[in-house]
Amino acid sequence: MTKAIMFQGTASDAGKSWIVAAACRWLVQQGYKVAPFKSQNMALNSFITQTGAEMGRAQVFQAEAAQKEPDVRMNPVLLKPSTDQTSQVIVMGQILADMSAQKYYQFKKQLKPQIMQAYRGLAQENDVIVLEGAGSPAEINLNENDIVNMGMARWAQAPVILVADIDKGGVFASIYGTIKLLEPTDQKRVCGIIINKFRGDKQLLEPGIRMIEQLTHVPVLGVIPLADVDLDEEDSVVLSRKRQIPDNTKALDIAVIDLKHISNFTDFHSLEIQPDVSLRYVLKSQQLGQPDLIILPGSKNTNEDLAALKKEQLDQAIVQAHQQGSWVVGICGGYQILGRDLLDPDQVESTIRTQAGLGLLDIATTFNQQKTTTQVMAQRGDYQLHGYEIHMGETKLGTQVQPFAQILTVNGQACQRWDGAINLEQRVFGTYLHGLFDNPLWTRHFLNLLRQQKGLAPFQAATPALDQYKETQYQKLAQVFADNVDLSKFMALLQQSEQGSQL
Repeated sequence: MTKAIMFQGTASDAGKSWIVAAACRWLVQQGYKVAPFKSQNMALNSFITQTGAEMGRAQVFQAEAAQKEPDVRMNPVLLKPSTDQTSQVIVMGQILADMSAQKYYQFKKQLKPQIMQAYRGLAQENDVIVLEGAGSPAEINLNENDIVNMGMARWAQAPVILVADIDKGGVFASIYGTIKLLEPTDQKRVCGIIINKFRGDKQLLEPGIRMIEQLTHVPVLGVIPLADVDLDEEDSVVLSRKRQIPDNTKALDIAVIDLKHISNFTDFHSLEIQPDVSLRYVLKSQQLGQPDLIILPGSKNTNEDLAALKKEQLDQAIVQAHQQGSWVVGICGGYQILGRDLLDPDQVESTIRTQAGLGLLDIATTFNQQKTTTQVMAQRGDYQLHGYEIHMGETKLGTQVQPFAQILTVNGQACQRWDGAINLEQRVFGTYLHGLFDNPLWTRHFLNLLRQQKGLAPFQAATPALDQYKETQYQKLAQVFADNVDLSKFMALLQQSEQGSQL
């Protein structure tokens, strides 16, 4: 019989995604077949599966922790915000519609059959499903039609462990308030508490733990320290904690432009782990300086982000730094921004119909309703590149650029077409390939080109491929979980969970 356990948080960024990944890997180590599951995810970081389906990145790294191939059933509903009021609604990996928050709130209960079909399919193939909630279950204005927190826990008949972030302060108030705002039946479903991101002496926390257990009648299963584990982050809120000034001890300074609608910033994790790279995120023109490489990342609303760059005069700062020697690279939406013109006659992305780009590449992009979601293999010179595409719009190349790479396969099928554009003389290129820097041989080749431009010798020491690096991090994460959670109580909760009669 398939077991289920669910982790919900007192707030967003409480760390529940990592704890789900930790539980997945630890359970795999105990011999279980495990799959993660999050019925609804809101994120601009997404991934394309082998079948061309789009899903949230958090469930991708949780799948990797569970030693499973990412499967869209692990995240049947993905919301990708395009403005403050609207989101693109993706169901089972395909676009359903763009909806306002109010419209989606009324509509989402209709998604239950598809969510439960995805859940049942995973349950039939695995011993344990580790579920993740979203935000907080105590968002009482949203609970009536909930499909991702207590609503999902009831459907799956899953006991709930509440994850609370102590690093932000007020942890006991957030635990108590979250539980007490729940309906009485849902309060009973909360069977354990994990206090996450702790720094300091745990003995000083003991009086508070005893009191919160007395007040809530829910046991604290563990206190997890703020551990030195390096994994993908999903929520762009983490970018505020990342470096914004260069580390002068590193040979290469790489600046990523922090767009308002930045998507797939996980593209740059592979650069962060390079021993000779200082990677930072830039919000203001005065922060840019003269980096060796400027990266314009993906965007969910390219035209609006370009307009914001111009308002902040970051466009001028990028062009000036480029003229003085900085390489410039654009990924997906960032590639489109590097061109001459962005045309949106049908207002697919925004109300801006026509806008001039930075003019660093001789290309023009026209947005259309067709969304490309593919896994691809490409060739760039002597290097084979693996990546994935998620974009709307068609880009045409002018006479002053050449294609960046040749596409060889799309979703495993042979294909002959070109990707991206490059002007080697001007030290600028763009591509639709997300995951470009996850190709270690090409990435080191390119970084050594930057080093050569600075008069530095090539860096010869081997750096781990990203999949090998992440594997060591999953092992560390599982060990942190095992060392700091009462595993006997955790397993007791798992064993008492039932394959719900409502499935």
